[in-house]
Amino acid sequence: MHQHAKKILHAFFSHPIAHNIDFKDAEHALTALGGELETKGGNKVEVTLHGKKTTLHRHHTLSKEDVVHVRKFLETCGITGEAFA
Repeated sequence: MHQHAKKILHAFFSHPIAHNIDFKDAEHALTALGGELETKGGNKVEVTLHGKKTTLHRHHTLSKEDVVHVRKFLETCGITGEAFA
């Protein structure tokens, strides 16, 4: 995994909550973990990782709410922030 992807994944678990994560960077970080992304209608992207799915709305940057959503999704997939500290 590239250092940039690790930096983005670390940002998902940082405190205070990051709010300036570029959507494309988030996509690259999720695919670096083995996630599969599928574009859906209405500017939505479905992410499949470790057999679990979630949907993200494509924006230029992720909002705080989006970051929390991704963090919780990663945690349900068994991925924690300690791996990227």
